[in-house]
Amino acid sequence: MTQGNLKYQYASLSIAEKLIAINVIVFIIDGLLNALLGFSIMSWFELPKNFATFITQPWSIFTYSFFHGSLGHIFWNMMLLYFSGRILLNLFGNKRFLNVYFLGVIAGGLIFLLSYNIFPTLIHTNTSLIGASAGVTAILIFVCTYIPTQEVRLFIFNVKLWYIGAFVVLMDLVQISTSGNIGGHLAHLGGAIIGYVYAKQLFNGVDIGSGFEKVMNGVTNMFTKKEKKSPLKTVYTNKNKQQTNTTSTYKKESNQRKIDSILDKISKSGYESLSQEEKDFLFKAGKEN
Repeated sequence: MTQGNLKYQYASLSIAEKLIAINVIVFIIDGLLNALLGFSIMSWFELPKNFATFITQPWSIFTYSFFHGSLGHIFWNMMLLYFSGRILLNLFGNKRFLNVYFLGVIAGGLIFLLSYNIFPTLIHTNTSLIGASAGVTAILIFVCTYIPTQEVRLFIFNVKLWYIGAFVVLMDLVQISTSGNIGGHLAHLGGAIIGYVYAKQLFNGVDIGSGFEKVMNGVTNMFTKKEKKSPLKTVYTNKNKQQTNTTSTYKKESNQRKIDSILDKISKSGYESLSQEEKDFLFKAGKEN
């Protein structure tokens, strides 16, 4: 497969699939470095429990989520991200998906840091945090909260989403006291809180991820090469172009009104109340955003 084909294949992936691909690539590279050269780059990107160490590598509040400790660890995280991500992207666009995911990652990391520096039984534990679980849990709990009565196929029977969400949170609560991965389960709960609050606030017309989105857009713009503007410019009017722009604007506004109407229907009656035409329209609109 040529480089051009690889770029095309990557570009055709959804944002959730691209995130999965990046995680898998990082896992493979780190594994090869460890096997062939005897060292791992994970220590530069994992989230340390000590605040003093964290200050020296603040990027780790994001980067820890791209590293995994075992094949089973990354497999289940990516499987859950794929299926829950598809549901979220059927409802909303790429930006909201990334908002929920990375706010979950940050919340999970902060809960981990605070817990290991506050609770006496954890202070002397030698550990660090890796894995996408906090972000994945945020995505899962978001969809479970936003469309709780929507049924999904689980093996041979249908299950409502809120049952799955409740089970995941309950398992993390139980395993805090029974497993050796206390920090991981605390991070999961941090992601779950973000997913729940985000969905609930969205019902009230408040997007708690808008501030984060603006910050990320600002950071992206810093590294985006701006085109130099010529001091001289010719101003002219193209009636055909104006008509096209007006038509395009009207179409966007019409589509947005239809999206708002469908989302309002979901909030009142659940996702399953939508017709197939409405589901298809919402899916198509989500991929275009």
